[in-house]
Amino acid sequence: MRQVNLHEAKTHLSRLVAEAVAGEGFVICKAGKPLVQVTRLTSADDPATPPRRRLGLLAGQCSVPDDFDRIATEEIADLFEGQSAFPSAMGEL
Repeated sequence: MRQVNLHEAKTHLSRLVAEAVAGEGFVICKAGKPLVQVTRLTSADDPATPPRRRLGLLAGQCSVPDDFDRIATEEIADLFEGQSAFPSAMGEL
């Protein structure tokens, strides 16, 4: 990350902030010691930020059967073993 001395940061703040918004963050230094890191903020309105997931969105509106993990086990096994009634990708139509 680019380092900028404090005097330069004061003089060229607008340009440096525009560069940070474009993704080129920088560090402000005083007497060669890093003081502050300037980077772009991300917000919920930013298209680059993935949407947050809401856990429990459908709580109480649907249910999962107790045997969910055993539903259609024979049919799924047949699909994996090639014993399905469905046509294969080889064109058996």
